[in-house]
Amino acid sequence: MKEAMLYEKIGDKKVQCNLCAHRCKINEGKKGICLVRENKDGTLYTLVYGRTISQHVDPIEKKPLFHFYPGTTAYSISTVGCNFKCQFCQNWEISQMVRDEHLIMGNEASPKSIVENAKKYGGKSIAYTYTEPTIFFEYAYDTAKLAHEVDIKNVFVTNGYMTEEAIKKFEPYLDAANIDIKSFSDDFYRKLCGAKLQPVLDTLKLMKKLGIWVEVTTLIIPTLNDSPDELRKIAKFIVNELGDNTPWHISRFYPSYNLKDKPPTPIDTIHKAREIGLNEGLKYVYEGNVPGSTGENTYCPNCKNLVIQRLGYQIIKKDIKDGICQYCSYEIDGVGL
Repeated sequence: MKEAMLYEKIGDKKVQCNLCAHRCKINEGKKGICLVRENKDGTLYTLVYGRTISQHVDPIEKKPLFHFYPGTTAYSISTVGCNFKCQFCQNWEISQMVRDEHLIMGNEASPKSIVENAKKYGGKSIAYTYTEPTIFFEYAYDTAKLAHEVDIKNVFVTNGYMTEEAIKKFEPYLDAANIDIKSFSDDFYRKLCGAKLQPVLDTLKLMKKLGIWVEVTTLIIPTLNDSPDELRKIAKFIVNELGDNTPWHISRFYPSYNLKDKPPTPIDTIHKAREIGLNEGLKYVYEGNVPGSTGENTYCPNCKNLVIQRLGYQIIKKDIKDGICQYCSYEIDGVGL
């Protein structure tokens, strides 16, 4: 165990964790909502430091990040645990392991070894992903600092439920993030995720303000968050608060975990959602979990030519050089294009 960061002692051996927006007040001998931070005798400890449940080499496109060093790989790590309880979680076996099976599993791997592996396998970046990286903040933080020393970038794939303190602490080492907007309904967040909407929106705005490259993902679930009105609200928020150059990934839902009574998202719904995003003024809207769709591709917002052609997570064709469209010299938004 390692002493946690970003907490305060509030008397009677009780502590308040200031890592995520739950800001759990934890009595001695108890754990926070994430179940991987425990108060022992008035000191808060992380229970997952250096314990990876997953290490993989992934295309950066799988995160999904389409405008951050496209075509490169991200050395991807995670521990068990999550501060959300999403009923539709796609990685529930590891994110909800502590909650469902009362287990904290993982192989020992120091931050130094993670960075060495990233270098060994040619990773341009390290992605803290698969589960919520906020809950293994200390582990990610120490790894990220070492990564920057050898010019390896750092990426969060996150639900966005971080405090301002956590974001600003990590900001010097965080280069990009893909953040979920799971719905534009607070009721959806409360009932299906065990959280609230506003902290997610606050995280998005702060990360954008701090200069972190941000892309947004929405998993569209039939009857729950697929109405044109709700999708339009998400698109408007992205345009007005984050900028029209922020990529929006609209992903197809497949029945999973505790939400197996819903059908897969109709592909036509995904197409219509992309149209809504483009009509609201977004420059880059992508269709996820629809292999072979033209909605996977990047088109120049100026001349409309195809500048990055994708098939799944692979780049088939790229007509961008140093971030510039090779057809009309328009600057395509992103990092490392």
